[in-house]
Amino acid sequence: MNSSVIEGDLYDPKIAYFSMEIGLETQIPTYSGGLGVLAGDTLKSCADLGLPTVGLTLLYRQGYFRQEINAEGRQVERPVEWDPSEKLILLPEKIVLNEIEGRDILVQAWVILYRGIRGDRIPILFLDTCIEGNRDEDKELCSSLYSGNREFRLKQEILLGIGGVKFLRALRFHNIRTFHMNEGHSSLLTVELLRENQRALSETWDETAQWDLESVRSNCVFTTHTPVAAGHDRFPFDLVERVLKTEIPLDLLRELSGEDQLNMTTLGLNLSRFANGVAKRHGEVSKEMFPLHLIDFITNGIHTYTWVHDQFGKLFNQHIPLWREDPRYLRQAEILPEEEVWDAHLDCKRELLEHLPEGAGFDPNLLTLGFARRAAAYKRANLMFQDPNRLIKLAEDSPGLQIVFAGKAHPKDEAGKEIIHDIHEKIAILQGRSKKLKIVYLPDYTMDLGFAITGGVDVWVNNPIRPYEASGTSGMKAVLNGIPNLSILDGWWVEGCIEGVTGWAIGGLDPHSELPDEERDVLDANALYDKLEQKVIPTYYQDRPAWVAIMRHAIALNASQFHTQRQMEQYVTKAYFRR
Repeated sequence: MNSSVIEGDLYDPKIAYFSMEIGLETQIPTYSGGLGVLAGDTLKSCADLGLPTVGLTLLYRQGYFRQEINAEGRQVERPVEWDPSEKLILLPEKIVLNEIEGRDILVQAWVILYRGIRGDRIPILFLDTCIEGNRDEDKELCSSLYSGNREFRLKQEILLGIGGVKFLRALRFHNIRTFHMNEGHSSLLTVELLRENQRALSETWDETAQWDLESVRSNCVFTTHTPVAAGHDRFPFDLVERVLKTEIPLDLLRELSGEDQLNMTTLGLNLSRFANGVAKRHGEVSKEMFPLHLIDFITNGIHTYTWVHDQFGKLFNQHIPLWREDPRYLRQAEILPEEEVWDAHLDCKRELLEHLPEGAGFDPNLLTLGFARRAAAYKRANLMFQDPNRLIKLAEDSPGLQIVFAGKAHPKDEAGKEIIHDIHEKIAILQGRSKKLKIVYLPDYTMDLGFAITGGVDVWVNNPIRPYEASGTSGMKAVLNGIPNLSILDGWWVEGCIEGVTGWAIGGLDPHSELPDEERDVLDANALYDKLEQKVIPTYYQDRPAWVAIMRHAIALNASQFHTQRQMEQYVTKAYFRR
């Protein structure tokens, strides 16, 4: 492909979407989890809607990591092996980035042109420093995602933010009206925009007034995804002063990002015209965390056409043909014939069982719960094992209970890795005590595996500690395929749950933050067991029409609303065209 296809004379983007990770498909392993997959789904809907957008991230030649589980039930990380040239096209342009420790670093970019459902295409750029002539340490900047120490992370974020803007200019993209920062990792793009808008000292006669903050602010939008304080990137200013070489005075950076440390979220918020959380509840939490800023909310969604299984796509085509024009038409799912819904679901379930290890012994007719997401402590993947005896009783008092787990822990998250180990220990113990309880943990949670699980289980379980679930898009993928959620009321489920209609809540809205952690976990686990015992298991095994009705409600009331087409239309009206 000739690079002129995406240069400014033939393509004129008005929106630049920056994200540290973008997940388009398993075979392009430049994502770790929900943030990256959300970014990919967002850009796909930009293409579907014909929004003049360019996406920008880094190329990770070793991906995030490939997860193995050893004989002791512990996570082992391996580098991902992939060849970017099989999926992406290398552009001939190169830029020189000299903001990292003041030396020249060559930067190139790979591109994929994503085609939307109406034929519109948008470029997604992947910056890369693995170029002959660069130092080995600079080549390593694009080795893997979320690896290295704090200094390495700062260098990557300089490359993404400052290098990203410079590369857009090299492609002659000079008419961008909105720079959208998907989390704080890319907030240093504001530093490059400040430099671009620097006034001459002879014009202002004031060194401070040289920096046109309002001009930058008028062109930036910021989305925060992190309701946990520790999740916001911060860098000590002695490190910043040593690594970041820019014309922007350090005193101004302190004013914009914090006196003690460079807080990337604060920097992004201070230089944006619009900021939002990713669910109504998360917007409220974000305002509490950053009370000096106006923070709205736009609830996340999923890319409907990526995450729908063929069985349900065909069903929708037959009975709701307009759904491909607009996922809101899925509200008509109430008319789907009961037997056709159930048959489509069983087909999806059989496909999931093909991913299970030989000898797992899962039966497609038995109730199957799914729990798959990043293995972080606050997500409490092992909450279901809080009372092993009660879990066994739930299985023994019914025809059977099956559970599918999956999820990676960050390589440096020892607490998350310990949760994975704990689950494997519990599986070994419990399955020796009950033949009716079957549990499996599937390694290497990728987009492909996520697709299989979110479409193939019967119930999607989510039990984070409130209010730490920003959104929770995996549950949205489940409802698209008729799978109801059984979840803590946090993130998107506060908006999506209609008790007994679209699924079920675990407990209420009270986070019980006054309780010790152990007491809170016991309370939530008992609420989970109660709902399984009193509602989920009896309905599944004793009332098929009622169960299928819940499946249809999940599609009609949840899937018709929680998608990235609606999400992006809200960004357009609330953020992109707002001044």
